[in-house]
Amino acid sequence: MSNLDEKELRIRSIVISEGANRAPNRAMLRAVGFTDEDFKKPMIGVASTWSEVTPCNMHIDKLAIAAKEGVKKGGGAPLIFNTITVSDGISMGHEGMKYSLPSREVIADSIEVVVGAERLDGVVTIGGCDKNMPACMIAIGRLNLPAVFVYGGTIQPGKSNTGKDLDIVSAFEAVGKYNTGEINREELHHIECHACPGAGSCGGMYTANTMASAIEAMGMSLPGSSSNPAIARSKSDECVDAGVAVVELLRLGIYPRDIMTIQAFENAITVVMALGGSTNAFLHLIAMAHAVEVDLKLEDFEAIRLRVPHLADLKPSGRYVMQDLCDVGGVPAVMKLLLEQGLLHGDCITVTGKTIAENLAELEPLKEGQDVIRAFNNPLKPTGPLVVLKGNLAPEGAVCKMSGLKVKKMTGPARVYDSEEEATEALLADKVGKGDVIVIRYCGPRGGPGMPEMLSISAIVIGKGLGGDVSLITDGRFSGGTHGFVVGHISPEAQNGGPIAFLQEGDMVTIDSETQELSMNVSDEELARRRQDWVERPLKYNRGVLAKYARQVSSASLGAVTD
Repeated sequence: MSNLDEKELRIRSIVISEGANRAPNRAMLRAVGFTDEDFKKPMIGVASTWSEVTPCNMHIDKLAIAAKEGVKKGGGAPLIFNTITVSDGISMGHEGMKYSLPSREVIADSIEVVVGAERLDGVVTIGGCDKNMPACMIAIGRLNLPAVFVYGGTIQPGKSNTGKDLDIVSAFEAVGKYNTGEINREELHHIECHACPGAGSCGGMYTANTMASAIEAMGMSLPGSSSNPAIARSKSDECVDAGVAVVELLRLGIYPRDIMTIQAFENAITVVMALGGSTNAFLHLIAMAHAVEVDLKLEDFEAIRLRVPHLADLKPSGRYVMQDLCDVGGVPAVMKLLLEQGLLHGDCITVTGKTIAENLAELEPLKEGQDVIRAFNNPLKPTGPLVVLKGNLAPEGAVCKMSGLKVKKMTGPARVYDSEEEATEALLADKVGKGDVIVIRYCGPRGGPGMPEMLSISAIVIGKGLGGDVSLITDGRFSGGTHGFVVGHISPEAQNGGPIAFLQEGDMVTIDSETQELSMNVSDEELARRRQDWVERPLKYNRGVLAKYARQVSSASLGAVTD
């Protein structure tokens, strides 16, 4: 990584800025505001995921404008462009959820297409909801141009009429409580109206905050990005700083693949484990690693889990939300603690041009007297809560989140369903009892397609008072807001002839987080017979984006990537 002079700085944009035959290219840019001076500057894209379809992204238009000002301040020529987003919370529990994970690929592809077609020199990406954040990072990894990611920020918690914090998971769990008669329709409506008070991503340590924290730990965001709230003044200031920083990265010759090393991914996993993040981190970090040609496996998560304690008392299983973590020092303070304990690679370079250790040396530690983050001698759990399971039900692996659970293992009869809708109907009709193992299959990346999340049904389990008494396993996945005894990402998936396809009603299933086992009490001979009788199902779609996705997507154990 060496300094570049001004001529080298414009290596990519020079195809537009110089030469008489480039006059038509320049004419197009003059129409959007470029001047002669701008053609002497590096062209920097600002990839905005602004949209009104979700509170996570409804404010990002203004953040993109702030980032544009920062690029100008840093000496670049900025251009804002948009990409799509979908809301996981709104698409949850119905057919729309099949589009959620595929949207990650669509967003990544669209950013790559614009930056590649316009021959931009660098990019600031701003994300909010779950999938557009890893999508931004996948695009950044593929392009390998100087880049900074900015998180749109967390939402503030809503308040119940008793003063209790509310969030989107409160609304899902309220459905189960209403079903059992614990609350009435008026109380349900009150929770619905107050769970999401404004702009920002879901407030607990769910997927959005998990991935924002992981990206910051990796060094691809400015310090504090993952915990600064959406509506804070500091968020706009951060976007200005990101615009300045990306031009400086170009001058320094620092590229994403210089930053996104295997050690950087290990830092990200360490922070995710300490914070008790979402199981979706497995999918997204592996996909991001694939984009930069880093070989990241499920086993790497497991090795880190064994040495990193769970320290954060954050929702969904804990008491606090991301706003509370921000108030006591945020993710940088947690990283400072982890570095002091020798759990981070402090020499990893970051988008500031400095190392992790150098960044953290300038920042304050956790506030004294706080209890959002536990001390190392008093962790919530001595090891990380995100556990990889294997066995004759998941030869390639499965993942579960053990935070806040007293139950460590369970053996029970399988109640087998081929869709979330079937399982939900059975649960609401009280056809699932204590000790049962709910099995939802044909919901993997190909079979779903799109590996839909199961927040709706898992929240109903909690709301009906069955948490800890019923387990749920699937080749689909779970929201970061899910808690309870649940196992997802079972690989190979049913659509590909994974063993979960051969489960039969009443088979005894064992889930053991201590021995890391996920198995069915079926002999190898019987499994072989069932496999021989099994016939692959046709894909559920034969046209459109879901059909293309199902034909291309890899296993969940490989990040469910399409390239």
